[in-house]
Amino acid sequence: MNSIVERLGRVVADLDAVLCDDALAGLSDAERVAVLQAAGAVFRRAEAVIVETVATGDPAGFPHAAGCRGVNELVQRMVGVDVRGASRVDRVVDLVRRPVSLAGERMPARWSEMRVALLDGVVGVTGFLAATGPIERVWDRLSVDQRLAADVALAGCARGHGIGGGADSGPAPTVQDLKALAEDLASMFDPDGEEPKDEDARRKRGITIGRLTDGMHAIRGYLTPDAAAQLQLILDAMLNPKGDGPPMPGVFFTPSGDTGHTDTDTDTDTDTDTGVDPGVDPFNMDERSVLDGRTASQKRHDALAAALAIAARHKDMPTLGGASPVLVVTVDATDLAHHAEGSAFGAGIAGAGGGAGIAGAGGGAGNGGWATIPGSGAHVPVSVAAQTACAGAIQRVLLDEGRIIGISTTDRVFTVHQRRAIIARDKECLIPGCHVPASWCEIHHVTEHARGGPTHTDNGVPLCWWHHRSLSSSQWEIRMNHGLPEVRGPNWWDPEQRWRTPQHSLPADRDRRRLVRTG
Repeated sequence: MNSIVERLGRVVADLDAVLCDDALAGLSDAERVAVLQAAGAVFRRAEAVIVETVATGDPAGFPHAAGCRGVNELVQRMVGVDVRGASRVDRVVDLVRRPVSLAGERMPARWSEMRVALLDGVVGVTGFLAATGPIERVWDRLSVDQRLAADVALAGCARGHGIGGGADSGPAPTVQDLKALAEDLASMFDPDGEEPKDEDARRKRGITIGRLTDGMHAIRGYLTPDAAAQLQLILDAMLNPKGDGPPMPGVFFTPSGDTGHTDTDTDTDTDTDTGVDPGVDPFNMDERSVLDGRTASQKRHDALAAALAIAARHKDMPTLGGASPVLVVTVDATDLAHHAEGSAFGAGIAGAGGGAGIAGAGGGAGNGGWATIPGSGAHVPVSVAAQTACAGAIQRVLLDEGRIIGISTTDRVFTVHQRRAIIARDKECLIPGCHVPASWCEIHHVTEHARGGPTHTDNGVPLCWWHHRSLSSSQWEIRMNHGLPEVRGPNWWDPEQRWRTPQHSLPADRDRRRLVRTG
């Protein structure tokens, strides 16, 4: 009998002894914790035995010798797991297998330090995949030194060591801790990969509200990191036991000077031949001129994102820590400067107040063009931070080796009175064909604040959440002409590429019928 099999047999016999005669039933809580820790160590080493046994065999010959089509079927049959469990083992095997050179020597594994951590029982199959997955997605874009650094850092973290490689051990990290560190390393080593990842997330976003079942509607979907973080902040404020809580329900009446009189506009300057107001641009007015490629689910998501921003700045929203629920996005000052040099959004990306905020940290080591949303831990492109900050304010935090040495705030938020004036002027989202009311929109700086644009009604226009988020890549252009906003659309919308003054609100039904008859 193989000596290794005999040793494993003795381990099984010892485990049988632990499980017999209700030995576990009389344990105290402290003893149960100790048993769980010891069982976890046994479990991880058993996984390591399975992985290393498969990894040291011939990739094709070994499964075939056992009468199986491949490693997946072999693990299913021999270990007694399902397809998913076998696939996880198979993926780890590929990452720790040590190829044999022409001289017959075993070469280092793809993840050499993590392999040792696996064999030492400090990380299991699940933790191994969580730690290596984010790096594997950007593996081809990393240098050899970056790959080795990631391997060492993740293995050290699995052993409870600090990122700097200190010898002192700390608490064992969870699987989520390993994954979070790996994602941080991937973002740091490959900052350019954030933009494609954000594009994928934007396509995947969506919300679906299910049919009424047992008096309830199910809601399913995916939120972008900024929308999810804002929702979490609002929930925290609403559920904060030390806060004011939500407004009390009930019916109340407020005095009003409106006696039901409807303001009627007697100015009916129209072209008697066509029935169309002079100066009206039918091309601009035609709703069909604009195509919206978003799915219904994506539109619901964007509506929720806008609602969250509105709710966060509403006067009735409960406070959190003495302030309205503020979405904070942090970005390194170096990244901020690089983005300002090559982007139409400009530099002063940072903010606070009104439900959106960004903090720019100075004195950092700036490894790439990305920002962080602390509410979700997600990394997003600096362009996303720019859109968030356009309606927020800048708060620059100066750090020196982790110590805060300075805080400054630059106000760039449109006031309530400015918002009302812009809403009265533009009525709807500025992009033709989009009829989101201006009161639901974000106010966009036409000339970015960082490029000298003032926070003034002559430099602010309403944009819905989606058009604000996608402005830099949508080919829509906006300018101000003597205090009036003008737009120029993509070639498919206007081959003449003319600057046009948006006139979104359709005429009254009477005038609309005239347009139909004369069209």
